[in-house]
Amino acid sequence: MNVRPLHDRIIVKRLEEGEQQIGGIIIPDTAKEKPQRGKVIAAGNGKAKDDGKRVPLDVKAGNLILFGKYSGQEIKLDGEEYLIMKEDEVLAVIEGGKKKKKLAVKDKTKKKKKK
Repeated sequence: MNVRPLHDRIIVKRLEEGEQQIGGIIIPDTAKEKPQRGKVIAAGNGKAKDDGKRVPLDVKAGNLILFGKYSGQEIKLDGEEYLIMKEDEVLAVIEGGKKKKKLAVKDKTKKKKKK
């Protein structure tokens, strides 16, 4: 993809959610809500202020974000669906998206010695 969004706009790829089940009933794809999480694919240069200076964006390409149900405009590029939205429509950036390794915890309880 060779597209650069303008000003304070970003291009987002929706992240697929796991299969949704309610009480053991599998909900068909047509009834599922669209995911509200996504990955920023590209970001603009920032919003231009009245004096001509640019305010840089808080989100960058590669960030995982949360956005509202009806945010952005759906677009199709190279056969794939994306959203293009203003940075103002982003609700939050998801920090620590990588899974952390679990560390083994040793039993630190002290046993009483018998006299």
